Amino acid sequence: MMTNFDPAAATAAYLNALSPAAHAKATAYTQGGHWLLLWGWLISVGVALLILKSGVLPRLGKRLQKKGGRPKLFAFVAAITFSVGDFVLELPWTSYAMWGREKGYGLTHQSWSGWLGEQVETVLISALLTGLLVMAIYTLIRRLPRSWWAWSGAVVALFFIVGLVLAPVLIEPLFNTYTPAPPGPVRDEVVRMAMAVGVPHDKLFIYNGSKQSDRYTANVSGIGGSARVAMSDTMFKQGADLAEVRGVVGHEMGHYVLQHALLAAAVFSLIALVVLWLVDWLFLPVRQLLDEERSVAGLADPTGLPILAIIVETLILLLTPLDSSVTRITEQQADDFSVMHMHEPDGLAKALVKTIEYRAATPSPLEEAIFYDHPSVGRRIRNVMDWKAAHPELVGKPPS
Repeated sequence: MMTNFDPAAATAAYLNALSPAAHAKATAYTQGGHWLLLWGWLISVGVALLILKSGVLPRLGKRLQKKGGRPKLFAFVAAITFSVGDFVLELPWTSYAMWGREKGYGLTHQSWSGWLGEQVETVLISALLTGLLVMAIYTLIRRLPRSWWAWSGAVVALFFIVGLVLAPVLIEPLFNTYTPAPPGPVRDEVVRMAMAVGVPHDKLFIYNGSKQSDRYTANVSGIGGSARVAMSDTMFKQGADLAEVRGVVGHEMGHYVLQHALLAAAVFSLIALVVLWLVDWLFLPVRQLLDEERSVAGLADPTGLPILAIIVETLILLLTPLDSSVTRITEQQADDFSVMHMHEPDGLAKALVKTIEYRAATPSPLEEAIFYDHPSVGRRIRNVMDWKAAHPELVGKPPS
């Protein structure tokens, strides 16, 4: 044990590295983000109701029937129509929530036109994938009316896993440029770290994350052969030293080694199963409440897609604390992995301080439990300082 080291005092010193004004700004940004969840849900529900009341989906169904369209085709086209319509109608809101607010808090320098171009590209990809998924679900509803939700849960899980595998290969390169970490001290150190914990060193990349955001960040994506660790160039533009690189990349390697992507897939699949089971129970009463014109024949009718979307959006909002809690656990495990293997508690703490600008450091326990998908920065720094106090002989030693 470190006899002269006080973890509480060390934690306070790191948090005091930022001014009270900077902490107040971070708190305002973070708590405003909590309200975005509610407002975003309200706007999504309102847009879905607008699409339902417009009658565009029933008219689309009749037009396809006249042309000999099949139920699968209608489900596919209805999903794409709903996705694109939802994007267009929500664009003023998402422009504020995803770009304008970030711009106002100094977290991005991307132009609105650049942001919009990426959003259009995203919605085109997601609309196509959503169309395929919705077509599969409505086929199961028609053929297996009693157990469709269980089989659909398996389909959602499959889509999610395939997405994890393909994202680093096909999707992410559409938005950012990923290059192997260039030769130099940083790459040499990261390769040494990777060899120490069994991460393939050819899976280490730097990407131009500053194109979209000025947030100090790194990530791990993909599973199996497509998995990789990527560091945003913002880390280096904000002056990350080798100690910070060890702490942050060690954290991301923890996600890789502990296979948190597979855990996320399993948890997401279970949540999807529960949500679809509840949809099966709730669809008819919600339809009676929202569809006075009775334009929707039943659960198997794709014209009811807005109703299904409202139910799913509401359930996802209510399940936010569960989803956040699961993610917090994996983030804490990755922090523990980093300090246990890279022995850089101060490097990780310095990096964590830089994330306070978009994640307030000291929320109340209730706020953290409901909204935070990472442990609070104050809690994370105290955790690594406790490790430092308990393992003085390991601090600064080469990765093991």
